[in-house]
Amino acid sequence: MSYFMVDIESDGPVPGKYSMVSFGVVVVEPSLSRTFRGRTKPISDLWEAEALAISGISREQHLGYDDPKGVMEKFEKWIGENSKGRPRLVSDNNGFDAMWIAWYFHTYLGRNPFGHSSANLGSMYKGLVKDDFVNFKHLRKTAHTHDPVDDAKGNAEAMLHLKEQMGMKIALD
Repeated sequence: MSYFMVDIESDGPVPGKYSMVSFGVVVVEPSLSRTFRGRTKPISDLWEAEALAISGISREQHLGYDDPKGVMEKFEKWIGENSKGRPRLVSDNNGFDAMWIAWYFHTYLGRNPFGHSSANLGSMYKGLVKDDFVNFKHLRKTAHTHDPVDDAKGNAEAMLHLKEQMGMKIALD
């Protein structure tokens, strides 16, 4: 099984009504060298200025991004080239990130290579330390910049810390 740390940026709270702006993915492995970045143009005229501002881009820039179908085709191919066994999506907030990725895969390709499940890094950490009132974010090395590749990399660093320093059983490539 291969773990793919995913982070997405959007212009609103839910897929379909709003649009995914960009996403970053890092294969969870010590080198953190295998990454993917997708930028998708808007799929609707609806957008929230506050949500878009988090990504640091303008609506005009977002309008110039790539067709979602082509981006998701490239992403699926990249997953296949970088996965041993079943790929598993992990994110800081999988209730948000996995929802967007699943919606875009099913809408544009009719399938999702990650299947119907994902893992939440925060829940992994809380379970490992047996405390629902803590978070893992202090384990990141890469700054959280809202560049989705940076954010995915920082989260992958934290997941590697869970394995290497705290003894969590994770089977990496």
